[in-house]
Amino acid sequence: MSGTMSDDTKAALPMAVLNAIQNPVVLVNERGLVTFANWEAEAFFGASATHLARHDISTFIPFGSPLLTLIEQVRERRAAVNEYRVDLSSPRLGADKLVDLYVAPVLSEPGSVVIVFQERSMADKIDRQLTHRAAARSVTGLASMLAHEIKNPLSGIRGAAQLLESSVNDEDRALTRLICDETDRIVSLVDRMEVFSDERPVDRHPVNIHSILDHVKAVAGAGFARRIRITENYDPSLPPVYANRDQLVQVFLNLVKNAAEAIGDKPDGEIVLTTAYRPGIRLSVAGTQEKISLPLEFCVHDNGPGVPADLVPHLFDPFITTKTNGSGLGLALVAKIIGGHGGIVECDSQTSRTIFRVLMPASKGPTAEDPDPIAVKGKTR
Repeated sequence: MSGTMSDDTKAALPMAVLNAIQNPVVLVNERGLVTFANWEAEAFFGASATHLARHDISTFIPFGSPLLTLIEQVRERRAAVNEYRVDLSSPRLGADKLVDLYVAPVLSEPGSVVIVFQERSMADKIDRQLTHRAAARSVTGLASMLAHEIKNPLSGIRGAAQLLESSVNDEDRALTRLICDETDRIVSLVDRMEVFSDERPVDRHPVNIHSILDHVKAVAGAGFARRIRITENYDPSLPPVYANRDQLVQVFLNLVKNAAEAIGDKPDGEIVLTTAYRPGIRLSVAGTQEKISLPLEFCVHDNGPGVPADLVPHLFDPFITTKTNGSGLGLALVAKIIGGHGGIVECDSQTSRTIFRVLMPASKGPTAEDPDPIAVKGKTR
């Protein structure tokens, strides 16, 4: 079926295309006035396009910003310029406003330039996720080696200790029990690492994330978090997530358990489970050419002491832990599972406020039947 577009449709098409772009885009004329801003730019600057058009671009960015120099360079050279990690932090735009800039001349409008902003927060999320996947792959090789090279000798050591136990006195028997207990502990650690070497395709179906979170809440409330208040704030209109139910239960049990251990005996300790729809982030799926949207946001909040700032960038690396007797594999496994689903997991931590945020793709199909008797649809409390 074919047809021709009307003149009005043709005129509106460029505007529709620019508004569909998920990065702020502005057009600055030869006098420095913002003559066009797409929807993302309006949100970025916290002002309408009409308001932006009445002011010079310098009004909206920090004094002496490198962006102003870039604009002049582009005008003089009539060539596009890229600049990375430019700090635009200000009371107007907010703190930690690192952006990548693309500034290009508009040849049909002498002196005018187009500016595209990419917030580093999105780019850094993708960079961190790739790092987490690489770390998980390194543990995969290590796990395979450990399973073969360590577990067999350990079984021999344990067997020898058990034989000695029947022929030694009570004082020495305590030592043989110590040998058995420690070998069992090492075997348990290797068993946990073997999970990383499982590269079978994940069996996924459309599932209701709220039934998973309610199951996790019930398990935590009956066990390790029974003295901690757990509340939820769900978006009831959230579509299903395309995932493996058991693996997501494992992910959120890990995150809630970490939150409970961080809170400890704090009398007003609280864990909050939240879900929301956040469109805008797209990521390549490992091993495919597919690019998927990650609009589903699932968070575990806690009011514990927070994660040390120097540890946050490495939190999902294997063997990184703040716990005295921790193995540092729990969050690495979380990163592997979420990465295997084509998603992102990140941590935002400050004193008395830590958020573990999971971003995942939505399912296009109906929600799978959930056998869990405590499963419920989305709710808000």
